[in-house]
Amino acid sequence: MDVVLQALADQSRRTVLEILRDHPATAGELADALPIARPGVSRHLRVLREAGLVDVRQEAQRRIYTLRPEALVEVDEWLEGYRALWRNRLDALHTEIARGKKASQ
Repeated sequence: MDVVLQALADQSRRTVLEILRDHPATAGELADALPIARPGVSRHLRVLREAGLVDVRQEAQRRIYTLRPEALVEVDEWLEGYRALWRNRLDALHTEIARGKKASQ
């Protein structure tokens, strides 16, 4: 999970994942969407591949990148405990607000 979190720490890599969430893309298409030079995009794609977040396939002269959402499952499971914590706190806040409204009427 640490490798995935380190890969997600960079804004450019998160942007790449957001693009790939919607559709597969070539390295050139991804480079056009980022404010960095193509060699930098290639380095980011390598980090994402090594973290298991993207797959690449060759089609003629193009490399097509796709998102591997299953690589995010472990992070999602880890975050669930924090989501539950916030749900409980927000539920308690909602209850207090409702009590306050009843008391002021």
